[in-house]
Amino acid sequence: MIPLWVTWLVFKFIFVQLSDLGRPGIVAIAKATHNESLSQWLLDPWFQSFLAIIVTLLLLYMLGLFASKVIGRRILGFFDHIMHRIPVVQTIYGAVSKLIGVLQSKPDNVQRVVLIAFPNPQMRTVGFVTRVIRDEKTDQELAVVYVPTTPNPTSGYMEIIPLEDLISTDWTMDEAMTFILSAGAVSPERVNYTS
Repeated sequence: MIPLWVTWLVFKFIFVQLSDLGRPGIVAIAKATHNESLSQWLLDPWFQSFLAIIVTLLLLYMLGLFASKVIGRRILGFFDHIMHRIPVVQTIYGAVSKLIGVLQSKPDNVQRVVLIAFPNPQMRTVGFVTRVIRDEKTDQELAVVYVPTTPNPTSGYMEIIPLEDLISTDWTMDEAMTFILSAGAVSPERVNYTS
């Protein structure tokens, strides 16, 4: 029952968000419609939510299609430029943009998904290498590792660890995220626990 319940919670959250996003447009159409039976259908909460989700998904698809075209890329570039100019917004928007960019590219000479000794030397946890930096004094290579928490991977810890202390895995990002979201219930049969 627990997997079913968690799945329902995730889909319910997405459903409510999409429904709330599209509902104002559906209400405006219902009020502008001169056909009373169609207006009643549009004002029915169940039908309104369903239609709002469909309209929102279509708009998101159209936005994605538009963004993949040359003019769409220019408009998105202009929007990105504006977002980087707004004082408080630039901090949040810029950080999220950089994080997405970093997670889409693989750092040089390092596996993206690793195990690290955390929170103590006898324990291991899954982490994502976001970049490699160097120690100012010793010139030692250090990995910046994001350690997501279970079951909410949007919160977590950032650790700076010497490259030689990382334990490489052959997991993909999808496999690692599934492992984290399922609290380890979905995992490979074997893992490289020691370096």
